[in-house]
Amino acid sequence: MRTVHARVTILVSSVVLSLTTLTGPAMASPIPDGPWTPAPAAPSVPQHVDTRTKSTQPVYDYANAIRESVYVDTTMDTDSDGQDDVIAVDIVRPSETVLTGTKIPVIMDASPYYSCCGRGNESEKKTYDGDGVIRKMPLFYDNYFVPRGYAMVGVDIVGTGRSTGCGDVGGRDEIQSVVDVIDWLNGRNTAHTADGQPVKASWTTGAVGMIGKSYDGTLANGVAATGVKGLKTIVPISAISSWYDYTRSGGVPYSDDYMPWLGGYVGHDSAACDEVRGELGDNDDDDTGNYTSFWAERDYTKNVSKVKASVFMTHGLSDYNVQTNHFSQWWSALSRNNVPRKLWLGLEDHVDPFEFRRDEWVDELHKWFDYWLQGLQNGVMKEPMVSVETTPDVWRDYKTWPAVNRPVSVPLSVGKLGAAGKGSLMVTDDPELTEDDIVADPSEVIAGRQMFLSAPLTAPLRISGTPSVTLRLKSDSPTTPVTARLIEYGDAARYSGVRRTDDSTCEGSSTDYDDSCYYTVDKVTTQSDHGIVSRGWIDAAHSKSLSKPAPLKPGQWTTVNVPLRAQDQIIPKGRIVGLAITLSDTEWTSPNTTGATIDIDLAGSKLNIPISSGKLAAPTQIPAINVQIKTPTQRPNLHDPKN
Repeated sequence: MRTVHARVTILVSSVVLSLTTLTGPAMASPIPDGPWTPAPAAPSVPQHVDTRTKSTQPVYDYANAIRESVYVDTTMDTDSDGQDDVIAVDIVRPSETVLTGTKIPVIMDASPYYSCCGRGNESEKKTYDGDGVIRKMPLFYDNYFVPRGYAMVGVDIVGTGRSTGCGDVGGRDEIQSVVDVIDWLNGRNTAHTADGQPVKASWTTGAVGMIGKSYDGTLANGVAATGVKGLKTIVPISAISSWYDYTRSGGVPYSDDYMPWLGGYVGHDSAACDEVRGELGDNDDDDTGNYTSFWAERDYTKNVSKVKASVFMTHGLSDYNVQTNHFSQWWSALSRNNVPRKLWLGLEDHVDPFEFRRDEWVDELHKWFDYWLQGLQNGVMKEPMVSVETTPDVWRDYKTWPAVNRPVSVPLSVGKLGAAGKGSLMVTDDPELTEDDIVADPSEVIAGRQMFLSAPLTAPLRISGTPSVTLRLKSDSPTTPVTARLIEYGDAARYSGVRRTDDSTCEGSSTDYDDSCYYTVDKVTTQSDHGIVSRGWIDAAHSKSLSKPAPLKPGQWTTVNVPLRAQDQIIPKGRIVGLAITLSDTEWTSPNTTGATIDIDLAGSKLNIPISSGKLAAPTQIPAINVQIKTPTQRPNLHDPKN
């Protein structure tokens, strides 16, 4: 049973500084902007901005809001049916602003998921009345922001939902389908109702803020990278910044044929779209792992100079769906271009902050949109730029991120992290090694793994930024995957996920067909003797270029850099930091072992770690020296590359 706890907003008449009361006869015919027929009588319409608190107030009647569905025109024919595609756009906006002539900004969630999969932790889908007009808009945005003088716009991107055409999974067609909607909202494009009547968006200021999690936030990044006029801010939640980096890591694929699969999962079931998805599979270069023009089209970081919108991004530091390199490279690119920005980093994986920091998130979104879309000088941009969850439900604010731009180089020696070594160590690929095998018993000799351990930390260690591992190596194969894991050892209760409760909170107004109430979650911790700080993978031949791989020359030394995932974590005093090096990784990536053996030159290898406090020192001794003797009889049997 759901237990509901409402957040109540009370309006006192002295707080609202000005009231406007309009009276007049009932409006019996549709207004020019759309197919909506207003309520029989014109209500009192208070001004929705409190100039004293510099915030919008929930003064508009959500139950009487205008709900309309329109179709925005495009010049694309992605399904090759001889007709230009149209983009289905569903809108919820306050009715009172029509009577006062008040123009309002737009909060937009463009998504491929409204029909196939649903949005949010409760997988809400759009629902429609008998005339095909939007009735329920997923998530809380309309419930909360429409009463405060915003329009909520849900866009079915091309090839999904009630839009026509075929999607190209992050490509220019999907991005253009959203740009076309923003153009319509700004009077630069046309749209029509379901029965073909032209419709204009003369009710809006044209100021648009895009928001969304995962694919939706990815679309926000991509649209911002076009520089479209009218897009004032984006709020990408756990979003992709480069589809190449979403499907693979340095030439090592996470899975095969992902792009055509995803297109089919979210898109229309038609022969025309099957053909489009076939082209995605033909062009993704899964067999080479190369970064090509196909991926450049889906790499939004390369067009960051076009971004004119501010950015409030959030990401989970445990997210291995959309991994943390996505937020870090997008954030870095925005920083170089001085884009106004804000960042929240939670401990969580692929989770919306609405689930794990609800009250603060809703309040901060309110301030953010009020500032960037309503022009209210509420001080949100004077707040700390970055907020990081350091332990479950404990957050710390920082002026910037990362704390360290130049990582510290930590040398490697036999079994030790933090001491310079000589000679070389050998690693022979064992694709049957699991992560549990790799991180367990760190001082033991395990074939297929090399482990390097620090001394117990004498002070807390904050890692803030992107670690990497530089390996001088030689291989007996033209290429091989190389995998690195950064681990912290010490018995502790560690964050391990979220769990939905039976309680709910209500964030905004509700109707009997669209409530604002959502389940809460609890954070789960698990007692363990270690935690993974970061992981990273690279195909050795792609180390120097993702576009033009250079096969290794067997028996010759070369340098390979393994990028790990961005992190911000405080490792407590007394813990031990470990670095594990293996080759293929059949758990986290697509099986692609070459059966290689590599030698690692210790003097030419190091861990590059962004440490803002504390330091790493090598232990004076370790229980067992983790070294493999380099004789053929010591090598395990080579495994079939197909395994």
